[in-house]
Parts: sequence; structure tokens; C-alpha cells
Amino acid sequence: MKRTIPLLITAIGGFILIIAYFIPATQTWGEVAAIWFDVLASIAFILGGGNLIKIHFKNVVERNYGWAYSIITLLAFFITLFVGLTKLGVNPSIQYPEFSWSGHYRENGSPFWWIFEYAFKPLTATMFAMLAFYISSAAFRAFRAKNVEAILLLGTAFIILLGRTFAGVYLTSWFPDWMSGLKIENLTVYIMSVFNTAGNRAIMIGIALGIASTSLKVLLGVDRSYLGSGED
Repeated sequence: MKRTIPLLITAIGGFILIIAYFIPATQTWGEVAAIWFDVLASIAFILGGGNLIKIHFKNVVERNYGWAYSIITLLAFFITLFVGLTKLGVNPSIQYPEFSWSGHYRENGSPFWWIFEYAFKPLTATMFAMLAFYISSAAFRAFRAKNVEAILLLGTAFIILLGRTFAGVYLTSWFPDWMSGLKIENLTVYIMSVFNTAGNRAIMIGIALGIASTSLKVLLGVDRSYLGSGED
């Protein structure tokens, strides 16, 4: 039953959403299923928060490797949760001025807004900025002219990088008008709008086909990996 009931819920919910999308008369079914999805997602958030507390609290108690980071994670979690749930520092709304909690939790100037703008956003930007170093390392390993494909990749990347800078524009600025198509900035636009678009569309088609096949496997009960390990 522990595996059969989740399979039935997944199959019924998935097929209801598919039917509601293609048959307008059953659109209300999809709306009801979406509401239940929001309810289940809220419960999943609670379980996820509890699991986060459990894992990091265990790391702190047992003094595992990186337990100091676990303390920071727990403090940030509890502070953000407290500020968000209590709507600390939020002004009452115009519609309900008699209720101090009636304002929006992300009101400009509120503590939760401050945490989001001056803590979460900078940390997110820092994390993505650090990816540049890993991308540079991967590019250094990939951009080696060992074969024809690598040469094409290296040449295309070199043109696009130059075309995004003033140096690329300056190098080909002396080209006459009848050779304007060979200017690096124009070559960059052509590569991004033609070859890059074609590649992106091919990738998106492949992703869509993969999602469709995986979804059917999940709905029909063929793929049960989301249920975890164990026998039926």
C-alpha cells in the first residue's frame, strides 16, 4: 500500500491535468487538481524544512565535518522563518488597518524584504559568479584544437567573445560597407541568431520528447524511482 497509493495518486492527478488541458469542458478538473497540488506542495515544504533541521542539527551535535556551516544554515533558516511568519516590521494594509499583520510580508523596507534584497540576492549572485571560474576551467580543457569539431567550437567561441567586446568592433571597423557582413560584431549576431537558435531549438525538442516519455513512464507506473528503494 505504501507504494500503490502514491502510484494511483500520481497517475490519476497526471491524467486529469492532461485531459483538462486538451478538453475545455473538463478544465475545472485541472483547477481542482492544481489546488490539491498546492496543498501537497505546502506539506512537502514543511517536510523539507523538518529534514533540513534534522540533518544540520545532527551535524552540530556530532561535530561532523563542516558543522559550523550547519549552525549558520540553522540560524538563517530560523531567523528568516520567524521574520516571514510574524511579518515583523510590516505596516498594516489600507484595507484592514486595524490588523497589524494585514500588510504584505515583502513590503519595501520590511525586515523580510531586507533579508531578500541584501542577503539572499547577493549570495545568489555570488554563487553564480563563482560558476564563471568552473566554466573557464571547462572551456580551457574543451577548447583544444584536437579535431575538426574542436576547431569549430574554438573558432566560434573566439568570434563571439570578440564580438561582445570593443576590441572586436575596433579590429574590423575598417572593413568597407560591402564587407559589413564579415565584421566581427555582425558575425556574432549572425551566429547567435542562426546557428545558436537552431541548436537551441534542437535541444528543446529533445528535452520535450524526453519529458514526454519520462512523464508517461511515471504515469503508467513503469518508472517508480520517485518512490525510493524497496519492494512492492
